Amino acid sequence: MASYPSKAVHINQHGGPEELKLVDVEVGEPGPGEIRIRHKAVGLNYIDVYQRSGAYPFAMPLQLGMEASGVVEAVGEGVTHLKAGDRAAYASQPPGSYCELRVMPAKCVCKLPDAISFETGAAMMLKGLTTQYLLRRTQPQGGLQAGDYVLFHAAAGGVGLIACQWARAMGLQLIGTAGSDEKCALALSQGAAFAINYAKEDFVARVKEITGGKGVKVVYDSVGKDTFMKSLDCLRPFGLLANFGNASGKTPPLDIGVLAAKGSLYVSRPTLFTHIATREVTQEMADELFAMVTSGKVNIPIDQRFALADVAEAHRALEARKTTGCTILTL
Repeated sequence: MASYPSKAVHINQHGGPEELKLVDVEVGEPGPGEIRIRHKAVGLNYIDVYQRSGAYPFAMPLQLGMEASGVVEAVGEGVTHLKAGDRAAYASQPPGSYCELRVMPAKCVCKLPDAISFETGAAMMLKGLTTQYLLRRTQPQGGLQAGDYVLFHAAAGGVGLIACQWARAMGLQLIGTAGSDEKCALALSQGAAFAINYAKEDFVARVKEITGGKGVKVVYDSVGKDTFMKSLDCLRPFGLLANFGNASGKTPPLDIGVLAAKGSLYVSRPTLFTHIATREVTQEMADELFAMVTSGKVNIPIDQRFALADVAEAHRALEARKTTGCTILTL
């Protein structure tokens, strides 16, 4: 059976960025339902940090990475939506995108429109599909209408800056939080209606002030421990807290009686991978994302680029909150 050489980033144990090692691997032919794809660019995401550190434990050795773009080299039996030579991009389980070449399940890989570059494709899939399922599929009771207030934490991050633009296109009043005046200014420039520097201001008090004391319909929270309980205090009755990440640590245990006391609230812990479990839904979500990007309503900001060999440096920058927008690994 033919095999093809590739560089890949592996870890042999959970730990810090120093565990990330560039190694030589051999890649084979795709089996049924699989493709072999040669990457042009790879996306960096906070979920990669969770998997490296052991917050999301995996068997070892582990090849990290959840998104990339490239050219399909070969398709396995039963794959009909892709063919050799297609430009493609994906956000997908299992991990493994930190490499030049890989064999992977085809169901979450989508053809990349010619109007979208490989770099943009690698940067946008996980964060863009996350934004799509949050704003379009994770909605409070009664849905979201133009003019509604929503609170989005980490608004200057990769998901946040896409969400600012998408929310503006939906006519929503997005209130973004960030940890510096510079990041707040960035969120405002991308479509946030308001921005709160949580290092200087009490975001609960400011949200109440902005909304005339009513609170927001939904809070989208990827920060976790540091914001979770205060996020509940920002909601109007029947509001929804969608916690989709734990950048500051795991959320505290919740006495659900608190939800009654604060106004019959809802709490959800959605994940992208539940939403993209089937090819049909993945394609439906990706088509909407591609349309937002090609129309110009959403621009994908790539603010950092690192060589694949410098991935440890990229992880350090991400964990130190020194990054804004999207970060890609170049090949």
